[in-house]
This record gives sequence, C-alpha cells and structure tokens, in this order.
Amino acid sequence: MNVWSLVRQLSFRQFYRLGKAILQNPLFIYPTLIATRRTMIICDQLFGKEHHSNGKANAFRHALWNVLICKSVLYKTKSKEKSVDWAQKITDLHEQLAPNEPIATAMDLHNNKIGRDVFLKQDVCFEEEKVITLLQEQLQNAKVIKEINEVSVYTNDLVYLIF
Repeated sequence: MNVWSLVRQLSFRQFYRLGKAILQNPLFIYPTLIATRRTMIICDQLFGKEHHSNGKANAFRHALWNVLICKSVLYKTKSKEKSVDWAQKITDLHEQLAPNEPIATAMDLHNNKIGRDVFLKQDVCFEEEKVITLLQEQLQNAKVIKEINEVSVYTNDLVYLIF
C-alpha cells in the first residue's frame, strides 16, 4: 500500500493530527521518510516479509526505525533530545493512526522506545551497521509476551508476540 492510499483512509480527525505534526516540523518530514524507507529496505533484506508480523523481526524493525529517524532528523535539530522527541511523536502518532490490537500496540510502543534509548547511547556519528549488529544482539534476548502487562516487566529488552 502506498502513502497516498493510507492518507485517503484517514478520518478528518486523523488527517488533522497528521497535518498538525507535519506543519509544526516540516523540515523533519523528508528525513523521517528516508529513515522509514531505509528501515524497510534493511528489514526486507534481513527478514523478508517476516517483519510484518508480530514476531522478533517486527521488534527489530520498530527499534531500528526509531534509531534511524532520530539519526536522520539530528542533522536538522542538532540535539539528540529533540530528535528523540520527534521520533516519539511521529511513531506514537503512527500507532494511533494505524491501530492494532492493544497488546500489539503496547509491544510496538515499547520497541520504539528501546530504539530511541539505543540512539541516545550512541555517539552522534555512529555507523548504521553498528546499530544493526547491536539490535540483532538484543534480538537474541528478546522476550515473548502473552499479556499486555508483561511489556512493563522488560524495560530494557525487545518484546514480541509470536515465536
């Protein structure tokens, strides 16, 4: 599905919220789209279509997406904290505009935060390959969850639903 198909499916309220975010930070949109595209390319190469389910590959994708958004907008913000704030704002908005089951949404939000935390711990000039390797290592310790309240137990681990 392309971007325009998704936009056409939004309600007026959802479209308004998306438009407001874009108008508040128009210089961040292009870097965010580039980071999103790069994330999908990497995940397609590493996992095929597997990252579209709620498994480990999806956990990896959400964390990587946030790291790459943060890194991409850092060139505009010149601040790690502002980059993280934007990544949280835009990825939280994504979860609200494309809702899943509550447990899947909680999982995605959690893995998004893990990605932002990884970004904050990196040198600003980090290599993409280094982050991919780091996230793949974290993926080895990812925790499967079966109930929504389990998400908060694993504050430093990636989580997923299906194995």
